[in-house]
Amino acid sequence: MTTHHIWKFFRAGGFDQAKLESGADIVNLDQLDYKLWVALACPTQSLEFDSRTLELIDTDHDGRIRAPELIAAAKWATGLLKNPNDLLWGSPALSLGTINDETPEGQQIVSSAKQILANLGKPEATSITLEEASDTVKIFADTYFNGDGIISREAAANDATKTVIDDVATCMGTETDRSGKPGVDQAKVDVFFAEASAYSDWWKKSEDDRSVLPLGEATADAAAAVKAVKAKVDDFFTRCRLVAFDERAGAVMNRQESEYIDLATIDLTVTAPEIAGFPLARVGAAKALPLADGVNPAWAQALATLQSAAVKPLLGDKEQLTEADWSSLLVRLAPFEAWSAVKSGAAVEPLGLARVREILAGNSKDEITALIARDEALEPEMNAIANVEKLVRFNRDLYTLCLNFVSFKHFYSRKTPAIFQAGRLYLDQRACDLCLMVEDVAKHSTMAALAGSYLAYCDCVRKGDGAKMQIVAAFTDGDSDNLMVGRNGIFYDRKGRDWDATITKLIDNPISIRQAFWLPYKKLVRMIEEQIAKRAAGAEAASTARLGGAAVATAHADTSKIGDPQKPQKMDLGTIALLTTAFTAIAGIITTIIGKITGLFTLGFLAFPALIGLLIGLVLLISGPSMILAYMKLRNRNLGPILDANGWAVNAKARISVPFGRSLTQMATLPAGSERDLVDPFARKKSAWPAIIFVLAILAIIGAYLWRSR
Repeated sequence: MTTHHIWKFFRAGGFDQAKLESGADIVNLDQLDYKLWVALACPTQSLEFDSRTLELIDTDHDGRIRAPELIAAAKWATGLLKNPNDLLWGSPALSLGTINDETPEGQQIVSSAKQILANLGKPEATSITLEEASDTVKIFADTYFNGDGIISREAAANDATKTVIDDVATCMGTETDRSGKPGVDQAKVDVFFAEASAYSDWWKKSEDDRSVLPLGEATADAAAAVKAVKAKVDDFFTRCRLVAFDERAGAVMNRQESEYIDLATIDLTVTAPEIAGFPLARVGAAKALPLADGVNPAWAQALATLQSAAVKPLLGDKEQLTEADWSSLLVRLAPFEAWSAVKSGAAVEPLGLARVREILAGNSKDEITALIARDEALEPEMNAIANVEKLVRFNRDLYTLCLNFVSFKHFYSRKTPAIFQAGRLYLDQRACDLCLMVEDVAKHSTMAALAGSYLAYCDCVRKGDGAKMQIVAAFTDGDSDNLMVGRNGIFYDRKGRDWDATITKLIDNPISIRQAFWLPYKKLVRMIEEQIAKRAAGAEAASTARLGGAAVATAHADTSKIGDPQKPQKMDLGTIALLTTAFTAIAGIITTIIGKITGLFTLGFLAFPALIGLLIGLVLLISGPSMILAYMKLRNRNLGPILDANGWAVNAKARISVPFGRSLTQMATLPAGSERDLVDPFARKKSAWPAIIFVLAILAIIGAYLWRSR
């Protein structure tokens, strides 16, 4: 009979979340309906979580952790522990006594853990830490065979095999085995011996056909000497053929005198390109190419090498070369050129033919292959050593990941930062705790704008080491009056390092009810200021224009009118109209209010409560719509789009309520017991007019009351 696990839930963020309070909860994650998981996927990067642990859980290596992968990790880890509740402690050390040794895999992990401790010189230890389990260099420092299929020279039993391993490493490069030593694997060995066989077979072709190396080992030098001058020699004999065809071409083929005149005006060297461009020697019909005397000085050395390395050994001691001789020379070296074009085994050429054939004649390949097979046979045992590290990591980290994936307990409890919270931003007398690392601001902001939160994207730089990163911070309390692009703050990451933070982009949304209450009044003041500034700017421009016109008129005035007094300027009609309208509106409002207030006095002792109610109603009439709109937006603030934009798949409407938002953004407050000196010597002097207006209003109300009471 199948038993179903009994789940407990807690409510936070406006939805139910699974409580993970025991090892049984983790064991039975596969029974929890996916619809009740807070997240179904998360990235393996940009999280305050051990990246190696995430890599081990991410079995398909796609850079994302999905629910089935977390379930598989939970099943594996809990199956290897005697008590799954041990996962809840998150201990960095794994006690060997807690491992379930009743299963073959558990027995293997216990054995491997003891082997690791023995290799590290701690055979009596009863627990293993992550540092001990993951330091493969120390674990395998004294082992030659460690299951990775890579062997170093020390693994060979005799010097001959060690030398061949060195030869393979020299020609094919090395791999690093688990002990940190350089070595070779089967793939490199196979390629090496294939190259060696190809190189030996290629040389055998020259041994079977004596025409390939007419000069033996010196043939390569002869071919190189011919190749160095071939283009210029062909050019020389072609020019000679043209002169033989038409003697008028002689002067042209030997270059014009004017070209030599041009050379006379510059500083020359024997190897100057201008000289090298001339023919090898004087051109003539059926003329032979001199190899020493009368040759182009830029090519003298190359022709001397041609004579000593190729002409003399193959054609005899000649001082000049006919076209027939040149053709014969090319024919003699043609087999070598064809053989060189199909060269094989170049990777082992540095060893030399004799060493290559010595290696092929021995049985070193079989010996090395046997050593690699012996090493690979230990792979299961060594993989168990790797599983020790995996279990130590899961023992420490798996429960933390569940509390940030299956539920968002860490985020909503506010006791431990969630793994997606990158640190704390201090800016505008506030500390913002909901900060995430961002890779692409433009891409992230498109999705995050749907969260309904006020977001500030910041570039963060560490001056000491030049490190850079980008973050997004949610402002969930206070107001936005002093938040703008370009403002600077300080960001502290989870490691306590400080970064210079500069706002680069803002997503505007309501921050608090308090901000919404004052918003209409701030807008009214801002509108009045803008109108006054606009009117003042217009008046200043008109005044400047009038002064300019007056100056011009004065300069051209008739002398008979100099003594005339200037006519007084009339007030601007637009200003008069604006002031009249303003005063009329204000007077109308005041009259209406006073009328309402005086009407209240007919209520007798209920007059003052009614007056207070009227004032409250007036305030609500002005601020109410703004507050209602802000409240509707604030109650719909959602963490999901902010995380989804970072690669998460959030499965719930993770609300950020007003009270919770206040906990995510702390406002500046004075410490308890602080003393305040309220006298500011540089405070702006207050105008007396507000007090005068208030007193007059009170007097007007009293007068109205007395008038009604007579």
